Parts: sequence; C-alpha cells; structure tokens
Amino acid sequence: MKSHAQAVVIGGGVVGCSVLYHLTKAGWKDVVLLERDQLTCGSTWHAAGGFHALNGDPNVAKLQDYTVKLYDELEKISGETCGLHLTGGIALADTPERLEWLKMSHARGKYLGMETEMISMKEAKELLPLMDEKHFVGAMWDPIEGHLDPYGTTNAYAKAAKIGGAEIELKCKVEELNWDDTKGVWNIVTSKGTMTAEHVVNAGGLWAREVGRMVGVELPVLAMEHHYLLTEAMPEVAAINESTGKEIIHFIDFAAEVYSRQERDGMLLGTYERAATPWSPKDTPWDFAQELLEPNLDRIAPSLEMAFEHFPAFENAGIRRTVNGPFTFAPDGNPLVGPVRGIPNYWSACAVMAGFSQGGGVGLVLSEWMVNGDPGHDVWGMDVSRFGPWATRDYTNAKVRENYSRRFRIRFPNEELEAARPGQTTSLYDTHLTNGAVMGDSWGLETPLWYAPKDVEAKDVFSFHRSTDFEHVKAEVMNCRENVGYSEISNFAKYEITGPGAREWLSEIMTNFIPKQGRLALTSMTNENGKIIGDFTIACAGAEHFGPKAGEERFQMWGSSAAQIYHMRWFEAHLPKDGSVTIRNLNLELTGITIAGPNAQKVLAKLTDEDVSNEGFKFMDYREHPIAGVPAKTNRISYTGDLGYEIWVKPEYLSKLHAAIVEAGEEFGIKPFGMRALLAMRLEKHFGTWFKEFRPIYTPFEAGLDRFVSKKKNTFIGRDAVFAHKDNPPLTRICLGVSGATDADCIGDEPIYLGDEVIGWTTSGGYGHYVGESLATGYIPTDRLEEAREQGVVVEIIGEMCAAHIQHEPPFDPEGKRMRGDFS
Repeated sequence: MKSHAQAVVIGGGVVGCSVLYHLTKAGWKDVVLLERDQLTCGSTWHAAGGFHALNGDPNVAKLQDYTVKLYDELEKISGETCGLHLTGGIALADTPERLEWLKMSHARGKYLGMETEMISMKEAKELLPLMDEKHFVGAMWDPIEGHLDPYGTTNAYAKAAKIGGAEIELKCKVEELNWDDTKGVWNIVTSKGTMTAEHVVNAGGLWAREVGRMVGVELPVLAMEHHYLLTEAMPEVAAINESTGKEIIHFIDFAAEVYSRQERDGMLLGTYERAATPWSPKDTPWDFAQELLEPNLDRIAPSLEMAFEHFPAFENAGIRRTVNGPFTFAPDGNPLVGPVRGIPNYWSACAVMAGFSQGGGVGLVLSEWMVNGDPGHDVWGMDVSRFGPWATRDYTNAKVRENYSRRFRIRFPNEELEAARPGQTTSLYDTHLTNGAVMGDSWGLETPLWYAPKDVEAKDVFSFHRSTDFEHVKAEVMNCRENVGYSEISNFAKYEITGPGAREWLSEIMTNFIPKQGRLALTSMTNENGKIIGDFTIACAGAEHFGPKAGEERFQMWGSSAAQIYHMRWFEAHLPKDGSVTIRNLNLELTGITIAGPNAQKVLAKLTDEDVSNEGFKFMDYREHPIAGVPAKTNRISYTGDLGYEIWVKPEYLSKLHAAIVEAGEEFGIKPFGMRALLAMRLEKHFGTWFKEFRPIYTPFEAGLDRFVSKKKNTFIGRDAVFAHKDNPPLTRICLGVSGATDADCIGDEPIYLGDEVIGWTTSGGYGHYVGESLATGYIPTDRLEEAREQGVVVEIIGEMCAAHIQHEPPFDPEGKRMRGDFS
C-alpha cells in the first residue's frame, strides 16, 4: 500500500469507483481507493441494475442523463462490458392525478432535451403486452431506460480509473481518520497500515455513517431493506421476445408501487413497499459483505397482489429467487454530495440510492469540486449541506421510512409530509394553531402556510390545481395590501458578523456596497465563476462603545433559511486567517415578525415612542430600539414589496411582541398572513428567491440582480466573471402574466415556448391575488427576448398550452412608491 496520496476514496461500490475514475479524468493521478473487502460488496452487488434519466429535480436529471451516456465511454476505455440493455420504459398512471404528474414530467423533459413521449393506452399495450390496460388511464414512454450488470459496470469504472493512474487496495479496512492541521493531511489508519492524503472521500455506502463518525459527523443516511423477485421462465415472455425480436421494456406501475423488467427468460419484479423497514438503524456491522437479508413476502404481498392483477402473467409464474438487500437513503431520497462543513478536505459521496442512474453524475461533480473548487453544475438538490443539525438519527429514520414508502406516490406542490413533525417550534406555535394555521416545514421549523377561518377546516386538499386554500390566501393578501397584516418570519436565516475586518471582508465576498451605520443593503454573493450562491440583506448595526472591541463595526445579515449550512461553509472557508472576522449563525437565537401594508407605519408608531415617520425612519433604515417594551432590531423593508417592517427579537420576547402587535393593529384591521400569501405577494413584485430564481447556474445580470452589484467596487469574489455578462447576459429572467391559466398556475420547471420551440423554463409561479392574474417567473435566452415580447409566449401547465406575455415591469407598484410610504 502507498504511504501517501493526493486523495483517498473510501468504499469500493459503484459510487466510489466512479469518483475514483472521474478524479483521474479531471487530472488527479495520485489517487487511491480503499475497500475493506471486495469491489461491489455492500449494496452494489445485489442491485437490480436499472437506470433512467428522469428525475423530479431537473438538475439531478441532467446528471442522470450524463451517467447513462457515460457507459459507452467506460466500455471503450476499460475494455470491460457493462452489460447494457437499453430497452426504454414506460410509466403507467392509474388515476388522473398520476397522469397529470406524468404530463408535468414530460413537459419538464422538453427543456432538458429529453425524448419522453405521452402515449395512449393502445400504444402502451403494444409496447407492453403483459399488462391489462383497463387498470390505467395513460402512460409516458422514455427511450433512455434500461438495465446493466452491476458487477461489470463497477469493474469498468475501476479499470478505467486504474488506466488513468489510480490504485485500488482491497481487503483494506479504514479504522481511523485523523486530521493533522500542522501538515494539512489526513492520517488514514487501515488494517494494512497508515497512509496520508490531502483529501478523503466518504463513499462508504452502507458504512457511510461509520466513516462519518470517524471525523465526528453523524450523516443523515439510513439503509432500508428492499425486495425484488426473479421469476422462473415465463412462456409469455418468450412469446413477446419472438414476436417483437426485442426484450420486454422496463415499466413502473405507480398504483401497485412496483417496477419490472425482463431478466433472462423471466421477469424481475421489485417494490417499494409501504411497510418500509430500516436495516441496522444505528450501526452497520463491519463483517457484512456479499450477504442478503431474510425475505418477507408477507410485507410486500399487497404490492404483489395488485401487480398480479395488473399483469396477469405474473400470477402463474414461479419464483426463481427472492432478493432482499439493504441500500441507503437520505431523508429526501437524494444523494449527500460535497464538502462537509467544518472538516477540511473531507468529502461526502453517500446515500446514492440510484447508483446506476446517478453514480456517474456524482463522480463528475465531486471530482470537479475537488479539483477545480466548484462542482461545475447546480447540485443544490444533492448538496450534503441542505440538512441542518435537526436531522438527527431519529429524524432520519422517520423521514427515510416515509420517503421509501412513498417512492412511487405523488408529492403535490401544496403537500406537507408529516414524518418527524413537529420538530422545531417557536413560542407562537400554539397561537398559530389556535388562529387556524395550516403549518409547513421550513428547514425543520414549523411555519404558518395559511390561516383557515373559524368555519373552515384547517387542512389542505392536495392538488396540482388551485386548492382549498386559494380564497383564504387571497383574503390574507388583500387585507395586507389594503389594511395591514403580520407574519412570523423566524424561519429566515440570521447572522452576526463582527471584528476589525468585518466591513472589508463583507465587501470582498458580496457584490454590493456595504451599508453605513443604521442602513440596510441588499446584495448577491457570487462564486469565482460569477454565479449566484446567495442573496442577503445586510445591516450595519454600528460600532461597539466599550471594552476591547470598542470602535469595531457590527453587522446583522439575513438570508435563506434552507441555505444556512451551505452559506456557513462558504463563509468559514473564506474567513481571514488572522482571526479579524467572526461570523455567527444566530438561527433561532433571533426570531421575528413582519408587519406590512398601508397601515403598517401606524401600527409601529403605537409600539414605540421613537419617530417612525417617513422622515424619521426611512426606507432601508435599520434601528435597534425598544418595540412594545422589548429590545428589538427593526428593518424598514418587506418581502411583500409593500410598506413594511421586520422586527427581530430574542425568542423570549416573541410572544410579548406578537401580543402587542395584534393589540396595536386591531383598530386597523390587522390579520395574520402565511408563507403562501407572502410568496404570492413577492411574485406580484417580481422578487426572486433562493433555490428558485437564484441558483449557481445564473449570474446577477441574468437574474435581474444587477442593481445589487456595485459598479464602483474594484474587487469582490467573481467580479470579472460577473461583469463579463454585464452588457449581454446569455439569459434574462422574465416576469410572465399567464393569461391562459384557468384553474392551475405555474409551480416551476414548466417549459416556455416561442411558437413551437421551447426557449426557456419557469422557476416559480402562482396567482397574484391583488393584481388579479396568474404569474410566473423564469428564464429565456436574451437574444430571444424582444421577439418573445412581440409575439408572446406559451407556458405548458399540466399538458395545457397557456398563453402568456412578458411584462416590462412588476405588476404591483412598479415604481416602488409604496415601500417608501408613498400611496399617492
């Protein structure tokens, strides 16, 4: 075994071998893979080996498409066969709602360049004679589906990596990982001795938790038992093969929650049963290798019974073999990829449950991240940083079981899943429920979505169409726009930045100027490639007056709750080495309420004896002062786009603040509004949001954030790349009025057509209740903008082509007068 390597990959499954190969492809030759037993041990060897390009997250779908297309390259480089069977496949819908979901998936695939097709049941029956079509209402054909040989594919990755210069050590168990800060290397203690490396990749698969614990991290990953059956020879299969000259295609039956494909002269039939069963939920035994678990046919019987009804040939087929093996999931079913915050050069490549669909893409982005400092793709949906400290082992167990049992079920856009909830709550939680709130999960925190009147059940009816909350959200919006409303905003991310170098550091990492004392600034943050990795509100809170820090400026900052770990990882990686800057994630150490609407100023005036008039407390001012008798930090700003204030207090004061606001606002008709009303109002103002409009695939000039990029600053991270797009950005973010929408609105990822050509995509949408129209925001190429404005565009919503027009300015208060208190 070598004594040193630039990078060590731990784990010899398909993901570990993919990472190894891609590191060599990216230029790192001094790389080693350590496997405690043999390649494919754990989950890879018993996998069903299916692959497909379709995914609910379009950015993950792109990486799955890359993975599938990679296999030909691997075979050519390695000389090994992957055992490819590119049969194509169909997804079968048994209800109108499932058919709508397929239509939305098909539409999404259009702007991704995928070749899916909605087909009739007559066409589906011709493609899949095994089925009884009376049980289904529609289907989608995907030509990029198939299966392969898990062992051959893993060895193709491994051999290609060796050809690229990598080494593989088998029967080499990693026992300890110790970081040497002085030398900047990992000391990797193994059963064959100790070696050092600058980088370590955790591709431990079933043992990902154990490899995480070696560095003090409890990764949110859990192994689940998973069954599939291999039938004996079926005469129906032989007859179809003979008549078509082809293998039987892959298929998914959403109703039965099964997937199937041909295996030799029979069929493979697998299920994600609702009786989801974790395997070894706390510790994975190190002596587990190429072993299977005891089958439990009773547990999967409900799925099998429905499958036999839908595909009668299975009912008379004998079972050649039953496979029950463990494989790993994260709480949301997506991989855990990227650098782990706070641990130098320690990388995650775990929870890749669809290894033969995603393994190549995971290897690609992780290798680019390690070699070039950036993944080169939008990997937010897979980033290990998307989970916070609330993702404990109990949380992970509950959410993984929920996710597994729902694998083939629909997740509606207004559906909040219940497992592991409530988790975090503020002191207003019971008050919200008493007021009729329907709650949602915002990065682990219970947050009001909308409020049901006293005579209405506080419950969502799940749908892709406008649902039961529509009129009630409208009432919340109208009251806020016409009177005054309030909403808890404790779910926002909050940071405090201090130290003698705080201003200079913020100026270096943010695109906009840093405000003077008592003022706010809105700014984006970009990476070295000029792509957006955050958007923030920053307040200069003033200088310390006493003690050793006297004279030092102090800053408060707000951002997206879901990106707190993502952003802290970036902040900490870019802090000055001299300790001149300290940043602290306040999380729920600071809670808040926003008040907004024409009467917001009047309400605030009743809560303080200070001057909060337009002249005394200007738009974009920041003040630390008592509100309702409690210490508060107040921003004169509002995400509603209306006259508004954000009032921030320590959690012990939140209930008192809330009671005082409600009392002060009673004469002005104050009522609460939830997150859905807030998001509807931000659409009316064409405000963007992280993960939707602002992602690391767009520059500020593309995203319409150019007014938050200082032209006078000579330097900030990514400045040259940002200004390269100043005059002619490749894409432009647009505001759409969707006049053709009737009972459903855009939710994001709908294709935008100019004539018959797909030229762009939506990022989010909804109904603008105050302006009275369906709205969406999205991106199209800049060089098509004028043509699209003149001709109008079409947006595909659940298979329906809806006329839309590009708006030159936000439909609500385009001049921004109301935010400044001007209602003339």
